Amino acid sequence: MKRKHIISFIVLLFVLVFTSACGNDDKEQQADKQSKAEDNTENTMEELQLPEAALQKLDSGEDVKALQLALKEIGYDIKDNGDFDAATVWAITDLQMQKDLPLTGIYEQETAEVVKQLVEDGSHDFEPGKKLPAKAEPATTDSGTNVIANPYEQLVLVNKENALPADYTPVDLVVPDINYPFTEDLPKKKVRKIAATAIEDLFAAADKAGLELFAQSGYRSYDRQETVFASNVQSLGEEQANQVSARPGESEHQTGLTMDVTSRDMGFQLNEDFANTDEGKWLAENAAEYGFIIRFPKGKEEITQYQYEPWHIRYVGKKAAKEITENELTLEEYLTAE
Repeated sequence: MKRKHIISFIVLLFVLVFTSACGNDDKEQQADKQSKAEDNTENTMEELQLPEAALQKLDSGEDVKALQLALKEIGYDIKDNGDFDAATVWAITDLQMQKDLPLTGIYEQETAEVVKQLVEDGSHDFEPGKKLPAKAEPATTDSGTNVIANPYEQLVLVNKENALPADYTPVDLVVPDINYPFTEDLPKKKVRKIAATAIEDLFAAADKAGLELFAQSGYRSYDRQETVFASNVQSLGEEQANQVSARPGESEHQTGLTMDVTSRDMGFQLNEDFANTDEGKWLAENAAEYGFIIRFPKGKEEITQYQYEPWHIRYVGKKAAKEITENELTLEEYLTAE
């Protein structure tokens, strides 16, 4: 009997020792896996070397390639060719939409922090293209105009060849704290949030210079533009109307990145005489410092296909505005330059 107890005790002891050893092995294996995962993440981050500088459309080089590699690591199906192309802009914009960041299509500090975090976390729950699906085929309007696939980007080109979707309404429209020649709470007071602070700074600088700018017309919906264009066709004829106004979808006002600016001396009207006022001259000389350009400059009518509009400013950001203004380019020339 004692012998049976001894044997049972030995067997039980063996089982306990074996189980403990296996448990320790499992823990060691799990710890080893976790350590390897952390090492892999660290190695991935070291290999990727996310760029610190801001990057945007038209940029190229090793920093852009590093960014593209990081975006591919997250799951975006793009090329790592070192060119900040439309696909890279799309990926950045989609990421910004998903993470509630300012929608610009530009890689800057806030976006960089999110990209880094997603790479470190392995981006398991992140779904590329969830908010801004990639377009398999370019769409066109009934008249054959290209429909813009990414209307959210800061450098979006809207003109007679590139139209905004009919259902596009910016999600971040706000009313900037600037002068208006009217008191009604109208949609045309609004611009996108990414342009609001810039235009407030622009107007404040003009005020400091002893000048008084007034914002006459900002955001305009597709439906409102349809009404405006139809009215101009009725009074001017279609050919003339197409030179002084845009067809619905082809108006920059729908982007929320544009504002028509006037002055008290102009009786708050919008015409070429504004260029000869103190306010108009100051605006032309200083707009770029705050990220704006005169969108339809004099002498470039064949390129823009619109008449000269010294009152019409468009937000493109300080970098692009400086390059466009210093080189006397239109947005078309800037974005298509080789």
